[in-house]
Amino acid sequence: MFVYYVIALAIIIIDQITKWVVVTRMDLGQSIPVIENFLYWTSHRNQGAAWGILQGQMWFFYIVTVVVIGFVIYYMQQYGKESRLAGVALALILAGAIGNFIDRVFRKEVVDFADTLIFGYDFPIFNVADSSLVVGVALVMIATFIDERKKKGSIEA
Repeated sequence: MFVYYVIALAIIIIDQITKWVVVTRMDLGQSIPVIENFLYWTSHRNQGAAWGILQGQMWFFYIVTVVVIGFVIYYMQQYGKESRLAGVALALILAGAIGNFIDRVFRKEVVDFADTLIFGYDFPIFNVADSSLVVGVALVMIATFIDERKKKGSIEA
């Protein structure tokens, strides 16, 4: 169980360091090409969620995040013992939730910087915490699918 918290802590540290670098080394709106026409580091702030929804609703995010963190820790304690995949997935979700929560509490906004163009679509700018959340949710879905298949006897345990 301890390893899941170490994973979460490592991601939180990486998330906060990358955001600190963006805040201290880049002007707001500044964009640096990493891979031309694909990936840019762009200094951006977000007071809402993905795609700018719920702008300025900080109390909503505070409450939801605290509840989510509580549930994630509970489920990590329950299912992390049975499934390493579920434990890692929940650690990623925990890290992402805490990483963006730290921003909301101390900066009153979330620092985003990873700016991608995918097949000409300018995807919303995101950060390490966002990536951790998305990968964690995807892994929870995979872990759930595997668990259901095991229960039905389709996969050897």
